[in-house]
Amino acid sequence: MERTLDQILAYHCAPALAGLKPSNLVSLSREEFPDLEERLEEYRRLFAPRGVAFRTMCGCGRNVLLLVYRPAELERTLRAPLSAALLKKDGYGAGDDLGAMLDRLGRRLRAEGDFPHEIGLFLGYPPEDVAGFQRHRGRNCKLCGHWKVYSDVERAKALFRRYDRCREHLCARLAMGMTLGQVFRAA
Repeated sequence: MERTLDQILAYHCAPALAGLKPSNLVSLSREEFPDLEERLEEYRRLFAPRGVAFRTMCGCGRNVLLLVYRPAELERTLRAPLSAALLKKDGYGAGDDLGAMLDRLGRRLRAEGDFPHEIGLFLGYPPEDVAGFQRHRGRNCKLCGHWKVYSDVERAKALFRRYDRCREHLCARLAMGMTLGQVFRAA
């Protein structure tokens, strides 16, 4: 069954689109969406008034890693003291603006071939969990869900439920025949 770009974005990026999370990352096939750049321009025009941006982080081979994000919320998230300290350890400048931080993350994504650990901060994961992931090298987490949890399990469970309900709600609206544009114009 062929999936539409709206369906993929709803499934993978609903929390960022709805404002529950500063960002989501999704991998999109260039083969499946040969007109991806034109489509992304449509999404940018549609969602910019709602405070949502779309940025290609990596054109890695046959896929594109797309960051769907809320610039103001993402910058606020990255400026939180523990997040800023973790980013500084990973070579991000304390005075870097959001664009410079995203540029650096994009370079690291392209160079590393794997996801750099700080990507969790950009995706709105609690900095305590990102620090725990780094410290434990991804092992010995208390809970594994949308991310590996090393700190507040109950808070994480509540967030996971909110994100899942958001995804289900948005996907259900699309299943009724609506487009993302229609859903968010009506919201």
